[in-house]
Amino acid sequence: MSDVFADLVGQDEAVETLRRAAEAGAAVLGGGSGGGMTHAWIFTGPPGSGRSVAARAFAAALQCRYGTGCGECPGCHTTLTGTHADVRFVVPEGLSIGVSEMRALVLRAASAPSGGRWQVLVIEDADRLTEAAGNALLKAIEEPPPRTVFLLCTPSTHPDDISVTIRSRCRVVPLRQPPASAVATVLAARDGIAEDVAHWAAAAAQGHVGRAKRLARDPEARKRREAVLAVPRRLTGVGACFDAASALIEAAEAEAEAAVAETDAAERSALETALGAGGTGRGAAGAIRGAAGQLKDLERRQKSRATRAQRDALDRALVDLAGFYRDVLTVKLGAPVSPVHTDTAPLASAAAERWTAESTLRRLEAILACRDAIEANVKPRIAVEAMMLSLWRG
Repeated sequence: MSDVFADLVGQDEAVETLRRAAEAGAAVLGGGSGGGMTHAWIFTGPPGSGRSVAARAFAAALQCRYGTGCGECPGCHTTLTGTHADVRFVVPEGLSIGVSEMRALVLRAASAPSGGRWQVLVIEDADRLTEAAGNALLKAIEEPPPRTVFLLCTPSTHPDDISVTIRSRCRVVPLRQPPASAVATVLAARDGIAEDVAHWAAAAAQGHVGRAKRLARDPEARKRREAVLAVPRRLTGVGACFDAASALIEAAEAEAEAAVAETDAAERSALETALGAGGTGRGAAGAIRGAAGQLKDLERRQKSRATRAQRDALDRALVDLAGFYRDVLTVKLGAPVSPVHTDTAPLASAAAERWTAESTLRRLEAILACRDAIEANVKPRIAVEAMMLSLWRG
């Protein structure tokens, strides 16, 4: 039999906790005590640790006919494919999750399961909840329906990511960055990727399973990464700093556009068809004219999603860049650790001979400050230009 937790790499402790909770949940439904089960959970961990994977797998285990997460029964299968009637996945398309959306979700979650064992609400990126949306969710968590489970995914339990009051009412499942060796093993065994490529991609992706798979299989992803890692060599003056900033922003925009283009086109086509596009007669023409508002609303949502995709693509580039300066620092200090970017190790060694440890650390801090600034809604171009100047000056 397969296992719903099979894709959760390097998280043995978390998997054991979730298995016990799923079994306890089955006991609750059977009239038992179910001491390991609770109605609200928070999955925390760095990007790529598998927060949403863990939440989805746990939701499947809760709906499993056998209470074990077998991976083969209808409850497991439909949950993992996103088609279970009693499991709702909330993936924010824009930069935040608003109160009106959250109220509608909470209302639905309050209903009894239509066919499954539980009514499950999975909120990915719960750190994007607005204050009002968080308050709406808090009320539901404080007074939960008897067969409803809330699964929240956030980077941490810091108040900047999730409110203290919500945190206090949830059980936390901390996930760690999986070791590169575990990621490489999964890529080789599950996806048939050559072992040497799998090990390189796992190290370059810094434990992020999805990104490692893209780097191993997508030449365009490797080209974008190579362009990012060429930035330190390009910073020869003020003008070069601004050029490098523009190149980084444009690359992130291109990656984001490619990521959302297919979805956007499919959504627009589906909406136009639903509104009568391609029909004939006065009725069809009138329907299209009256649909302008719905099309405008779709464009607004797609624009918001594109903005988020650009921010995410830019953040991945900044993480790659930070990895290079981390490698320089480890060489400078003689730390007994493997480099993140094995293919730029000679460049890192050369840079370590020219830079002091203090100036390298300042460069690394400039990248982290840029990420924080963008997260605080500073214009990405302004934040990246300031970072490039700091990287040049050291």
